[in-house]
Amino acid sequence: MLHHGGGDTVTLDLSSPAGRTIRVKLPRRDFHGLLAAGALRTMLPDGICSDVTERVHGAIGNPRRTDLPVLDYFRTLLAQHYMADKVLGPRHLVEVVRAQIAVLDKLRYGSKPGTAEPAMRLLAQYAEFAGWLYQDLGDVTAAKYWTDRAAQRAQAVGDHQLAAYLLVRRSNIALLDDDAVDVIELAAAARRMAGPISPKLAALATQQEARGWALRAEPDRFRRLIDSAADLLLDHSDEVDDDAPVYLHSYDMDTLEEQSASGYRSCGQADTAIAILERRVAAVPADHHRDRAHQLAKLANAVLQTAQPDPERAAEIGLSCVDAVRSTGSARINGELLVLDQTLRQRWPGLRGTGELHEALSVA
Repeated sequence: MLHHGGGDTVTLDLSSPAGRTIRVKLPRRDFHGLLAAGALRTMLPDGICSDVTERVHGAIGNPRRTDLPVLDYFRTLLAQHYMADKVLGPRHLVEVVRAQIAVLDKLRYGSKPGTAEPAMRLLAQYAEFAGWLYQDLGDVTAAKYWTDRAAQRAQAVGDHQLAAYLLVRRSNIALLDDDAVDVIELAAAARRMAGPISPKLAALATQQEARGWALRAEPDRFRRLIDSAADLLLDHSDEVDDDAPVYLHSYDMDTLEEQSASGYRSCGQADTAIAILERRVAAVPADHHRDRAHQLAKLANAVLQTAQPDPERAAEIGLSCVDAVRSTGSARINGELLVLDQTLRQRWPGLRGTGELHEALSVA
């Protein structure tokens, strides 16, 4: 078990062969280096067999020994990072991912010319994930930087699908600035990308374009595009390549519905957003702390946007999300709670929950 303590120390509970638990403290820098190199493979959800680990260590010492099993090792780690992000959020993952990018870049740099394409393709996916983590941390500059680095790698290896996906990611980053024009145009560009684009990716780009029209308060165009995205997903629910971006493997109708809730809020249809978010919150696994808190925070704001707002419920929901802000570092959750705090203080300043939420956020 991993305990992320404060300061520069990480505490690990390791199981010995005799079944005893041994607690070990490591400097955070050493922990990240070990995890990046695979030395802590027993900490990973699915574990990694020892012969693959030996291959990884060998490749780090001599990058020319990099082969498909070594890259598959890092590909497995990336998939597990996506799952861990739903629980931990970006604060505890971004340094680990950066360390693993450094290892992969060393493998790419030391490989023979003409053999680096698989490593470059994997580096592009890692850079995209780093961009996402920085986006969730609220660092727009770093999010754009890593997403653009991923796009360069994707273009270099001729991966049209990943290049299109990264246009969707840049569109998503534009949401942080409420830049409806970039949200719409970048998502539309992804749909027009030359080369084979999977139906799932087309659905994601369509959904993203819909969010831009919602920002412009054009509900009819928003709803038409959401319906088009749903039709694509329903007709091609299982069609995704093994090499597709990791996110596309889990993109489904439930995800589309949850993502559409923010659009309905922007279009002034708070009741629809509330119904969606209540369904999604009930379905989120209990240990997905970051995802659950984000949806709850959005729900709290939607509750105040109806014809009959419920400030007591909104404040209570908001308070339940504060700990997640502290533990995950998610700027998306924090942003929703700051909007909630402002609305409550402006409209219901004497409400007990208003003061409690404001006080809790002041020390979050």
